[in-house]
Amino acid sequence: MTLEAQTRRLFLEQYRHVRYSEGRGSDDPAYYQALPYEDLTHRNSEMWAMRARTYKYFERKILAPFEKAIGKRLDILDLGAGNAWMSYRLALRGHRPFALDIFSDPMDGLKAARHYPVRFPLVEAEFNALPFKQKSFDLAIFNASLHYSADYVATLLEVREILRPGGLLIILDSPIYRHPEDGGRMVAERRHQFVRQYGFPSDVMASIEYLDQQTLGALAKKLSLQWTAYHPWYGWRWHVRPLKAKLQRRRSPSRFWILAGMFQQP
Repeated sequence: MTLEAQTRRLFLEQYRHVRYSEGRGSDDPAYYQALPYEDLTHRNSEMWAMRARTYKYFERKILAPFEKAIGKRLDILDLGAGNAWMSYRLALRGHRPFALDIFSDPMDGLKAARHYPVRFPLVEAEFNALPFKQKSFDLAIFNASLHYSADYVATLLEVREILRPGGLLIILDSPIYRHPEDGGRMVAERRHQFVRQYGFPSDVMASIEYLDQQTLGALAKKLSLQWTAYHPWYGWRWHVRPLKAKLQRRRSPSRFWILAGMFQQP
């Protein structure tokens, strides 16, 4: 086994341990079919409530207008699909989703898709080695997952290759900071927290773990990428987090914007 394969296996073992410790997954198909609108286990209800608000906003403000503009069933790549709940929702809308992840676990990974009454392709692959032909998709959605990339340029170049002209890149539920320093502090805090709680750090496989406005600007320039930022409303408690952090002299918290990107044609 190569060092890269050993690292990936260790990461997946640790990731499974963390997800199971968080109470992810269920033996009940109804649990998966209710996501993201309801967590029937009540173990991660607050997190799923936020994911539901993100998805409903995405459906209303981005997906529905795009559907109308294209006027046909969409080919959609769900990147970092996890248990494939989003692919299931997209299939219910009549589209052709492909659920992609490196985590194939039967409780919280791709194999959990057996609980859905509709079928769609499940693809075990990495972001930087997408196994698709050029111009295969109308939408590419990073589903709370782009921050797992170790190289945003390489990852988005892969996406550019598989998107059709006029296709959209969508980034959902990845932490975004105004300043990269705040993202770096978050990463350090998270690593210490993992060691305390689980006995191992969070970085066995390299990943950037956040976005910041400087990086988004650099990506736009380097990849001829035009961003549109959307700002879902997550409630007053979420809205006042920056003010609270400032008053307590803590680092600025992340934002969870929705980003829609379109690559400019040469």
